[in-house]
Amino acid sequence: MRPANILYLGIKELRSLAQDSIMLALIFYAFSFAIYAAAKALPQTLNRAPIAIVDEDRSPLSARIISAFYPPYFVTPVMIDQAGMDARMDAGLATFALNIPPDFQRDVMAGHMPTLQLNVDATRMSQAFAGSGYVQAITAAEVREFVQGHRRTAPPPADLVIRARFNPELNEAWFGSVMELVNSITLLSIILTGAALIREREHGTVEHLLVMPVTPFEIMTSKVAAMALVVLTASAASLFFVIQGVLEVPLAGSRLLFLSGALLLLFATTSMGIFLGTVSRSMPQFGMLLLLVLLPLEILSGGTSPRESMPAAIQLLMQAAPNTHFVMLSQAVLYRGAGLEVVWPEFIKIAVIGVILFSLSLARFRRTIGEMA
Repeated sequence: MRPANILYLGIKELRSLAQDSIMLALIFYAFSFAIYAAAKALPQTLNRAPIAIVDEDRSPLSARIISAFYPPYFVTPVMIDQAGMDARMDAGLATFALNIPPDFQRDVMAGHMPTLQLNVDATRMSQAFAGSGYVQAITAAEVREFVQGHRRTAPPPADLVIRARFNPELNEAWFGSVMELVNSITLLSIILTGAALIREREHGTVEHLLVMPVTPFEIMTSKVAAMALVVLTASAASLFFVIQGVLEVPLAGSRLLFLSGALLLLFATTSMGIFLGTVSRSMPQFGMLLLLVLLPLEILSGGTSPRESMPAAIQLLMQAAPNTHFVMLSQAVLYRGAGLEVVWPEFIKIAVIGVILFSLSLARFRRTIGEMA
């Protein structure tokens, strides 16, 4: 191996990427607007949910209940009649439809325990689960305060003190932005290396490399190093300017330690991109393979939902995925302020997986080069 060959080949890769405006646009989008959108559009919380109300009682109590639904959790309620409830739900214009029956206030004051009907559009999963509890709590509180004539409640026999660690504001943007950065690192590293290899095959430049005094190891290493450098630079810029600057996410741990882990992840994922590039014969094939690889990597890595909630077989299988360990590393470092003494096992696991993927990709790349020769 000659380091000079790797350097010159790496410069060639960077020049080739610089001429690909589509890839450059994708890199810019993935590390800027995609991260901002993921931070601001998380579906876990209820935000401006559409609600319609049928008020058949038209009493002070029903008016009080109606006025309790306001932004940011709900939009201003739309008043409809009984006939329009199902039609509005069927058209997807309302997630919730609350029906206040006739004589509701009279029955409440008489102690008859009247029933309110709440229709929920369960196809809107995030709003349906969270919003049903909100509607129930708001309605019960308004009825109780109306009957008691005051807002005071009896003190509970025991007090539960909640301590939200690592995210005291319970701000989903703090979580979503960093996890989207992890997904972007995985996505772009695989795409860039695989596309670079396929692009050379389609343009016929691989044959030019075969007649040069370079080895398959040097060719592959140059692609891995060049694309890892591009993604690592974009990740650092996104971390400092988008996550900390625009989104104002307070990061607790070492940025350098996080980027060191990202460098190891890039070693593994760029190798994976080379492997997929050797398996694929064209860019459309490569795109189809990406769907089979990227979706499980991002969804099952623990960045979307805790791995502990997944089946045991999935948890065991995803131990072989490098970004599973990188998600654990990222959360520990950036959220909990962990140091190297805590996350070193994840560093070792990512490095081992990276060496295995690099070895497999190199063997496949050598065989592909041999077939072309």
